[in-house]
Amino acid sequence: MSIASNFPIAMEQLRASRSRSLLTMVGMIIAVASTITVVSVVVGFSRYVSEYLKGWGTNAIWVAPERPAGDAGRTLGRAEIDVRDLESVMEECEALRLVSPDPRQAAISVRYGRDEVEVPLEGISVEYHAIRKFEVDVGRPLAVADIEHAHQVCLVGRETLRKLAVDEELVGQSLLLDGRRFEVVGILKEKGSLIGVSQDDVVLVPYTMAMKMYPSQRRKLAFVAMATSEEQVPEARAQITNLLRRRHGLEAHQPNDFSIRTQDEILDAFNAISLAATAMLAGIVGISLLVSGIGIMNMMLVSVTERTREIGLRKAIGAGRRDILAQFLAEAVTLSILGGGIGVALGYGLCALASQHPKMVDVVVPWWAVALGFGISAGTGTVFGLLPAVKAALLNPIDALRHE
Repeated sequence: MSIASNFPIAMEQLRASRSRSLLTMVGMIIAVASTITVVSVVVGFSRYVSEYLKGWGTNAIWVAPERPAGDAGRTLGRAEIDVRDLESVMEECEALRLVSPDPRQAAISVRYGRDEVEVPLEGISVEYHAIRKFEVDVGRPLAVADIEHAHQVCLVGRETLRKLAVDEELVGQSLLLDGRRFEVVGILKEKGSLIGVSQDDVVLVPYTMAMKMYPSQRRKLAFVAMATSEEQVPEARAQITNLLRRRHGLEAHQPNDFSIRTQDEILDAFNAISLAATAMLAGIVGISLLVSGIGIMNMMLVSVTERTREIGLRKAIGAGRRDILAQFLAEAVTLSILGGGIGVALGYGLCALASQHPKMVDVVVPWWAVALGFGISAGTGTVFGLLPAVKAALLNPIDALRHE
């Protein structure tokens, strides 16, 4: 008898014990559905974060004064970056194409009419638009004259518009930023958010004006830079590090008194978190598979016991050990694949349901996740169905026919 001809017989046997088969498949269904859902969500988040980070800017590097933690940090003086440091970076770091100061305030008061909200503020130069890909949807970007003369003008993000409950007609009107009157010259194009952090909840002003409003920023000046190319990012990072260490008089054994981060480092950190979460969930899925496999093995052992006389009869009319082994193994694999198929369908349904949430990323089931689900189910059926199948194949036909 061919191996393929065992599968219709296996279906008949499983149909005969429908309730028991369905209960045995529950573990497999949960395991495969969990695998597909978790893999799809992680892939969806990874894709979204990658695109989100690209939206932060191309070949971007963020630098900010930062005292390292621990004893090493206490041996340093005050962690500072000032305008002279920034000018040196602009002049001497050949691997950089653009540099923009980026003094920030985590939350300032923004008032329009009677409405008042808290919004992050950033001080920028003209180059900032190109580095961070902040495009202006309505109105105009900041001009060189705005920076040089510290004009009281600002650009507003879309989320800030929503918080103030106003529309694009805000362009040309005035806002009070921490009590100072600013003219709104443009509305930024929407950039999206990640884990509740929106890039559109922001007000941009000339950095010269920001330093007038918050003088402490003159010695705590963060900046953002763009390398000449993706390949030059490590070189640009090294040039900035060497220059700032030299200007700050740091000795070889002393740590940096500033932080410097690139997009790749941020993406690597996210990937490490994703990997840890995936590994933890894989452990949970593994337990489900183990329980499912034991369930399949238990059901098949019971089936062998119940059908001992049938096995003896088949052997009496000429069936060999290989035929009996193939028959019971086919039943175990069929049971697993059916469970895997239902699990795949359930996984698709859960992913589609998750995608309906307005704050959820697009969850697309990758083809290899489906193949992985079927592979796991077929493999589990083969491994845990082998013992009952071998037991059935090794039965003595005379003893089997005498079995009550």
